[in-house]
Amino acid sequence: MFPMRHSSILVGAVTAALIFGSAASAQIIPQGGSQFNPPLPPAPPPPKIEAPVVPQMDAPTSQTYLPAPQPSFSDRITSCLDEAAANGLGPSARAAYSRACANQ
Repeated sequence: MFPMRHSSILVGAVTAALIFGSAASAQIIPQGGSQFNPPLPPAPPPPKIEAPVVPQMDAPTSQTYLPAPQPSFSDRITSCLDEAAANGLGPSARAAYSRACANQ
């Protein structure tokens, strides 16, 4: 009984080795590829790492002073209308005041 069982296991093992062993015996080339493809280019050089410039404690600071931006015409009209309303002017007086105020 044992020789029959051992022989079936042996036949199964040999069959599995023949089926799966053939795929592992050669280098697999992807479809559309060739063994004559050129090698990959070398990797790019690593980036240069530089330490940031540390400001000196006794060095004078350089500041750029920019003039304040001019308010737009719409901003000037709005502020003039607000001033006219705060002074208690009526609608027609507000219109005249805001025209004169914004065009200054």
